[in-house]
Amino acid sequence: MKILVTGAAGFIGCHLSHKLMKLGHDVIGVDSLNDYYSPKLKAHRLDGLKSNSKFSFLQLDLSEKESAEALFVEVALDVVVHLAAQAGVRYSLEAPHSYTKNNIEAYLNILEGCRHNNVSRLVYASSSSVYGGNKVMPFSESQQVDHPISLYAATKKTNELMAHTYSHLYNFETVGLRFFTVYGPMGRPDMALWLFTDAILNNRPIKVFNNGNMRRDFTYVDDIVTGIIGAVERPMSKLYSIFNLGNNHTEGLEEMITHIEVCLGKNAIKQYEPMQPGDVAETYADIESAKQYLGYNPKTSIKTGIPNFVDWYQNEWLPFSKGV
Repeated sequence: MKILVTGAAGFIGCHLSHKLMKLGHDVIGVDSLNDYYSPKLKAHRLDGLKSNSKFSFLQLDLSEKESAEALFVEVALDVVVHLAAQAGVRYSLEAPHSYTKNNIEAYLNILEGCRHNNVSRLVYASSSSVYGGNKVMPFSESQQVDHPISLYAATKKTNELMAHTYSHLYNFETVGLRFFTVYGPMGRPDMALWLFTDAILNNRPIKVFNNGNMRRDFTYVDDIVTGIIGAVERPMSKLYSIFNLGNNHTEGLEEMITHIEVCLGKNAIKQYEPMQPGDVAETYADIESAKQYLGYNPKTSIKTGIPNFVDWYQNEWLPFSKGV
């Protein structure tokens, strides 16, 4: 198939694009290459993709209506995987307008592009953050998600509602994937694993929120990619679908830190902090539906995944970032 991957220079988009091409698909990658985090990292990811003849790249801002319209007119697409978004719960407190621009306006342009250009299926990134303050574990797709506690979560819930409307009105398939704390090589510098690794290496304190009483369903990027592939390739039983993609296992934040310390052979300097606004104490994914319909079966524990990240960070990213 010919597949559009938005956010192709991003963490998940890069890994997904490599896998899609390995499976024989042609990938058109789109990214605005903004400076929310290091453009050098995005360029590094893109360098690996551009060496494959099945990959083509366009730099554009999907919130610009005319640019998004032109993209869909110029390229006949079978499936769209929309991963581009303004990420980060805490940053949504600082720059709220970036979230409406990149997560709602751009998303509407994607929906309109699919609607008017006979795209059969839109697969899009939602988030575990839509569960808000839900206390029943594990989080299931059948639970109500009407009480987001961050603007980021509200935009992702909005995406799901918009998808439902477009599937109903215009008869094309939308598949929303609620990602749970994705990590791995080439990850994002604003996420805990990167921040902690960098701080411990450089003898700086790490901020441990909620006094360490945090638990997350850490999900390795390769496992997430297999779930996305299932959403791209497998037949759906209905026009509108939502699936959790997590590891179906919740880990304590302190345990994650211990694994990093072991990998680096150094102890962290911990600075305990209260819970941050918009954050939640625990996430934990029920993945039975994804197993049934997407063939999803995550296999990577943090005992394997964290060393893989630390190895990449020390032996690939640090030499590259320093120009060695």
